[in-house]
Amino acid sequence: MNRTVFFVSESTGITAETLGHSLLSQFDTIDFEQVYMPYINTDLRAKALTQRMQEAADRDGVRPIVFATMLNNEIREILESGNCYYVELFEGFVEPLSKELGVPPSRKSGRSHAITKPSYYTKRIEAINFAMANDDGIRPDNFHRADVVLIGVSRSGKTPTCLYLAMHYGLRSANYPVTEEDFERGDVPQLVWDCRHKLFALTIDPQRLQLIREERRPGSAYASLERCQEDIRMAAQVYKRLQIPVLNTTSQSIEEISSHIIKALRGSGER
Repeated sequence: MNRTVFFVSESTGITAETLGHSLLSQFDTIDFEQVYMPYINTDLRAKALTQRMQEAADRDGVRPIVFATMLNNEIREILESGNCYYVELFEGFVEPLSKELGVPPSRKSGRSHAITKPSYYTKRIEAINFAMANDDGIRPDNFHRADVVLIGVSRSGKTPTCLYLAMHYGLRSANYPVTEEDFERGDVPQLVWDCRHKLFALTIDPQRLQLIREERRPGSAYASLERCQEDIRMAAQVYKRLQIPVLNTTSQSIEEISSHIIKALRGSGER
């Protein structure tokens, strides 16, 4: 089954997209065609969008779904009048929260992504720069400055997880690729050992790893199932020697992996 989904906002649409994706993830038997519509902040743009909704309904044979964060009532009414199933993501929360807090909402768009704490914003930017400068084991001499260091075989998810930790938590994240050189000596360099208290290993099922590597280097020995199986097996021995937590990225999202890391760091007093 195909279904068109619009993510709509007066501002960037990041909130509508994030919450909408979380809801749609529960319906993995349906193919969703996703359309992003930020800055729908005039009557004219809203009316043009209702025309696109109708086109989607005619094409799919079923009305599209609209996830919106629309604080402007007039624009919201225009969108709701279109041929769609409209989900206002703020509606069920803003007014009850206003009553509880005893103050009216500002009704200003884009506030969820505003720089309300400059110091935290600066910390995140610094963390992102750190993650990029210390990716793929480029500067192991900087590991002592990191909040967390991820290790794993090539294409196991180290880089995107580091960037997520930096962007969303302001953590200085570095990563080290476990390679054949490490397998041959059965160990990792001393600079990696020295930060063992902040090491987390990422693993992945060989079949999934093969698919990812095949996209990068089709038909190569690097992407063969045998190579993937051997890399995962040898890496597991290294992780066991280090006695560090191992997280499986096969079926867990970056968000889930990151939440496990954050929980472990807080539990150990690192955060």
